[in-house]
Amino acid sequence: MNTTIPTFSKQDSLKFFRTLNSRVNNYFKENNLQKTGNWKLHLKAIVMFSIFLTPYFLILTLDMPFWVMLLLSIVIGVGMAGVGMNVMHDGNHGSYSNKSWINKFMGGSIYILAGNVYNWQVQHNVLHHTYTNIHGHDEDLEAGRIMRFTPQAEWRRFHKFQHYYSVFLYGLLTFNWAITTDFQQMRRYMKRKLSYGEFPNPVAQWTTLIITKIIYFSIWLVVPMVLGITWWKVLLGFLVMHYTAGVILSIVFQLAHVVEDTSNPEPNEYGEIENTWAIHQLFTTANFAPKNWLVNYFTGGLNHQIEHHIFPNISHVHYDKIAKIVKETAQEFNLPYYEFKTMRSAVAAHFKHLKELGQNPQLA
Repeated sequence: MNTTIPTFSKQDSLKFFRTLNSRVNNYFKENNLQKTGNWKLHLKAIVMFSIFLTPYFLILTLDMPFWVMLLLSIVIGVGMAGVGMNVMHDGNHGSYSNKSWINKFMGGSIYILAGNVYNWQVQHNVLHHTYTNIHGHDEDLEAGRIMRFTPQAEWRRFHKFQHYYSVFLYGLLTFNWAITTDFQQMRRYMKRKLSYGEFPNPVAQWTTLIITKIIYFSIWLVVPMVLGITWWKVLLGFLVMHYTAGVILSIVFQLAHVVEDTSNPEPNEYGEIENTWAIHQLFTTANFAPKNWLVNYFTGGLNHQIEHHIFPNISHVHYDKIAKIVKETAQEFNLPYYEFKTMRSAVAAHFKHLKELGQNPQLA
C-alpha cells in the first residue's frame, strides 16, 4: 500500500456538501427522527441473528442427513452475511444506536463472523471510506496479484480470464479473514499506527485477536466435533458457510465500486485529489436496485452506497428516504449520481468492467 497520504480539495465553489448536509439535517429535524437505528433495525437484528444461529444449533442437536447439514450451512452463510451487513456494519459505524455501548456490542458481533473490530474499522471506516477507489490507499481494492480491480494495478496475462474466475475467489473473503487476513492487517496497521479514533494498546489488541480467534474456531469447529459430528463433515460445512458469506459480501461491495461508471481518481504531483471528499464519493460510488425491497432489506441498505458513503454515521434504515434528497441535490449541482435500476444490470456492469480491466492496457 502507498503510505503517502493523499489530500482532498477544500474548494467547493458549488457548496454541494453544505447544501446537501443542510437538507438532510432538515429532513431528520422536520420528521423528528434520530439518525441512528430504530425498532425496525432492532427487529431486523433478531431476524438476521436467527437466520445465522438457528441452523447452527439444529446441526448440533439433531441427527440429520449430510445433505441437510450442507443446506443448513448455506443458510448460516446467508445469515452470516446478513448480520455483517445489517448489524455489525451499523454498530462499527456508530449508527446502530445513540448509545455507544450498544454500538460496541453490535459491532463486536464481527468476532463470531471471523473478523476483528480494530482491523475492520481501520480498513473500512478509515481507508475505504476516506480514500474510496484510490489505488494504493483503499485496501478493499487489493486482491494480491490475482485480481485487477483498478487501471493503475499491474496487469498480468491471466487477468484476461478474471471475469470468469473471480466469483470463485470471492467466496474466500471471510475464510481468509479467519485464517490469515486479520493477523496480516493487525501487523501492518500497528506498524503504521493507524486507528479509528485513539490509537489502541498493541498488546491488548494482539491479545484480543488471539483470544477471539480461539473462541471462534472453538465455536465453529471444536464444539461440533466434540458433540460427535465427523471431522470432515464439520470442515466441509465450515467451508460452505464461509464460501456462501464470502460470495454475498464480495458481490455487494463490487457492485458499488468496481463497475464501468465509477472512477479511480489519482492524486496529482502534490498528492492532491481534484475534488472535495464528498464530491469524490459521487464519482467513485454507485447504487444498485434502489427500489428492490428484498435487496434493500437484506444488504442493510448497502445498495444505497452513495448515501452510505456521504453519511456513514446515519443508520441504513434511513437511506431509502434520504436517497431522493441526495439524488436531487447531485443533479441540481450537475454532479454524477450513478445508479443501476436492477441487481441484474449492476452484476452485468461489474463483470463487464472486470473483463475490460483484464485486457492488456498496452493493446486497449
